Amino acid sequence: MRRDLVPFRKCEIGAYSVVESFSLLNNAVGDLLIGSHSRIGVGNTIIGPVTIGDHVHIGQHVLISGLNHSYEQVDLKISDQGVTVNQICIDSNVWIGANVVILPGVHIGEHSVVGAGSVVTRDVAPFTVVVGNPARCVKKWDPVQHKWIKNG
Repeated sequence: MRRDLVPFRKCEIGAYSVVESFSLLNNAVGDLLIGSHSRIGVGNTIIGPVTIGDHVHIGQHVLISGLNHSYEQVDLKISDQGVTVNQICIDSNVWIGANVVILPGVHIGEHSVVGAGSVVTRDVAPFTVVVGNPARCVKKWDPVQHKWIKNG
């Protein structure tokens, strides 16, 4: 694991959580908070501000970044325009498949599943399965019928 951590921001990893090899944790622009009993898979990149709940399982080669580069001023080089940050929140009991990208400002609700290779550009409701680019809902938990219902 590589840690690009600065002392003036938080980086907390809860009890019994694991960050696997070749992962990068970066809190230079925002705090990183990882709950307990969570697993960050091989080769992940997590750039704050990011909060990850308890019992979250994240597959391999996932990018979770609360950072974005500014580009709007065409008379300036992009590298001179700075960055924006927007908190990402992943609630407890979430499964994120391999090769997923989660963009700044996204909130993923509890007991949700993000399918492998998805690009998450907007919030994911609790008890939802999303897939694709951009990620879209394909199943939801129905508490009345006590089963997962396909969307559409």
